[in-house]
Amino acid sequence: MVSDEILRTHLQELRRGTVVVASLVALRRPDYGYALLQRLSAHGFPVDANTLYPLLRRLEEQGLLTSEWNTEESRPRKFYRTSEEGESVLSRLLDDLSTVQTSLTGLIEGADR
Repeated sequence: MVSDEILRTHLQELRRGTVVVASLVALRRPDYGYALLQRLSAHGFPVDANTLYPLLRRLEEQGLLTSEWNTEESRPRKFYRTSEEGESVLSRLLDDLSTVQTSLTGLIEGADR
């Protein structure tokens, strides 16, 4: 029987890349970090805050997200949005994800190429 730790490690590796895709998709509509955490979790992408916030900063540094501060509320919040470049990268990532899914389905169903 596979240990919980081994399974947890592989699930973490699998989700690491999909969280980037999910974040870029979700942030087509501007949102702030905590709301994004909740939204991702509600859609089956549970992410720890200690993982998401560095990811958001990295995606912003790469030009895939833009951000602005909303200071109109009692507590200032930084809102993120997928940039044009982010949309372009997302499109390529979604194409590749679709190709991977098709390949996996072929393997699962035993289809020959």
